[in-house]
Amino acid sequence: MNSDNLVKISVDALEEIKASDIKVLSVAKLTSMFDYIIIASASSSRQTKALADNIREKIKGAGGSILSLEGEQSGEWVLVDMGDVIVHIMLPETRKYYNLEALWMN
Repeated sequence: MNSDNLVKISVDALEEIKASDIKVLSVAKLTSMFDYIIIASASSSRQTKALADNIREKIKGAGGSILSLEGEQSGEWVLVDMGDVIVHIMLPETRKYYNLEALWMN
């Protein structure tokens, strides 16, 4: 599955479970490790897990695969790795602290 399809399915899955402040960053010119980073906020650790589960379900349903899913235990920051696309689902205070947008946009 190509990167653009992974991004669309992931963003749709995030919106379906009401993630907030969804940002899609194209980083292909900055790194060869992946093409896109998606960052989204969740209102609770329960929601971070639900969002990650929904992405996993939608990607697998479309014939894609998840390489790794990390952080579900704490739910503070859940990472979904699909190879060319990485999704970070974070609680607002965690997102503010790590400020990944600034790291990848500068």
